[in-house]
Amino acid sequence: MNKVKIFSIALIAFGFATYAQDVELAKKAIDAEQYEKAKTILKAAINAKPDNGKAAFLLGNVYLQQSQADSAKIYFQKGLTAKENANFNYIGLGQIDLDNGNATAAQFNFDQALKDIKKKDIEQFIYIGKAFTNSEKPDFKKAILNLNKAKVISPNDPQTLLALGDAYYADKNQNEAYASYRNAFDVDATLIRAKMQLGVLLKGAKAFAEAKSAYDNVLAINPNYGPVYRELAETYYLWGNNDKAKYKEYTEQALQYYEKYMSLTDYSLASRMRHADFLILAKDYVALEKEAEAMKKLNNVNPRILRYLGYSSYENGKPDEAIKALQDFTGNQTNKIIGRDYLYLGLAQIKKAVPTIAADSKEKIKVDDVMFNKAVANISKAVEMDKPMANELNEIGKKLFDQKLYKYAAAIYEIAISNPNSKNYLYDNFYLGYAIYFENAYKEEGEKVDVVALKKADKAFESVIAASATTQEAYIYRARVNSLLETDPIAQEQMVKSYEDYIRVVTEKGDVELQKPANKTKFVEAYQNLALHNKKDKVKATEYINKALAIDPTNAETLNIQKALK
Repeated sequence: MNKVKIFSIALIAFGFATYAQDVELAKKAIDAEQYEKAKTILKAAINAKPDNGKAAFLLGNVYLQQSQADSAKIYFQKGLTAKENANFNYIGLGQIDLDNGNATAAQFNFDQALKDIKKKDIEQFIYIGKAFTNSEKPDFKKAILNLNKAKVISPNDPQTLLALGDAYYADKNQNEAYASYRNAFDVDATLIRAKMQLGVLLKGAKAFAEAKSAYDNVLAINPNYGPVYRELAETYYLWGNNDKAKYKEYTEQALQYYEKYMSLTDYSLASRMRHADFLILAKDYVALEKEAEAMKKLNNVNPRILRYLGYSSYENGKPDEAIKALQDFTGNQTNKIIGRDYLYLGLAQIKKAVPTIAADSKEKIKVDDVMFNKAVANISKAVEMDKPMANELNEIGKKLFDQKLYKYAAAIYEIAISNPNSKNYLYDNFYLGYAIYFENAYKEEGEKVDVVALKKADKAFESVIAASATTQEAYIYRARVNSLLETDPIAQEQMVKSYEDYIRVVTEKGDVELQKPANKTKFVEAYQNLALHNKKDKVKATEYINKALAIDPTNAETLNIQKALK
């Protein structure tokens, strides 16, 4: 009987040891970003020992890292029913509450996790700290607060130091992050993620060569550690953006490193999505389309695939496919829609609305106004959702302007200037006014000018002048815009002032600027219009005409005005 009892105790101990080994293996797989492998190990551990909630918690965390909150919640709730380590699962539910913006519910769950812990327990504090750091709506100060509680209990725990490094880095405290990562690796030389993060700090400081050297040191320890290749990919991508001469070379290198990362982690749907996000950054849209098609075969349900298909189809010259994919994606408001989704939908609709014709063709471009207006509405949504999207409209507007589609260019520039912090704000205002002027300056006989649009143009040039008072072209075009508003006395006064300001600004720049043929021509134009405006005051009008003739004595229009004044 005693032998049976001893055997049973031994079997239980063996089972616990096996479970503990599985949990540690899963943790190593998670650290190596081999999430599918970790999920397989943890699911087996849960089946083998359902009364221990630790594996369920770790599995739920993996699902959270893969942005699958519903699956994560299932495992956290399952873990709460376990007899041992159930409390960890409150931390997972707390992170979901943080993601949903419910900080009160999150804190309640964290308090539940800490309710019955022992005096020297630190793991709960570590995971609560990580939850605050990794949440979609993070609170880095609270992360640091909880992690420091763990540090007080065990000052040299490497996992605490690593998590503190992550929290400090996210909180933009480079010095504390560096000290935490360095100390974590000093305590545990097997914790190579901490050593890798020292390279990440250098990458963030744009010390790319030094970051590369730091990653090489990690690879010297373990050449098969996947995450370092992801960091190398991101480093080379950023390096290429900062060194335009090597952009192509470094971007290609970045893509190669990312492929290496994928080969060392997994080719699951979640991993492919991360890869797709990187391909968008690297602007490799051919590869993105292939990846999107591969994901579609794996899972034809996940809506994010439509985003990748939409982006890649647009960039690869397939507007119809892009419109279909992005309309399906943005049409479901439960999807996590971002401003760029509407931007790409709008761009695809512009491509569909504006036919491509040969550059030397004299054929007039016929724009599909209904489709173009849909594009404008979607691009407006993009900028409303994400103001920096306005930075990307300059090139779109300029392309339409160069095609002499002035009305359509103006519609794009008008959206662009809705963000006064845009890096192209001055340029976009100028081209908004410029486009409206050309749209109205050459109307067919009997056609009316667009008064509302012309007043927008005046406002646009006013904004340019306010930001750059020596931009002489803004004055001449503001004058021209107001000259088209012939029956508006206020506009006519503004025309006069703008011509006078143009003359003043150019004159103040000195003789070199005054002698330029283009400026001489515009001076003649200014004096002609000032003379016409003052035609009831023949002395003043004649004075302006004489100035125009001094520049160009044979100008026919000036001579006609002179004749009319006599």
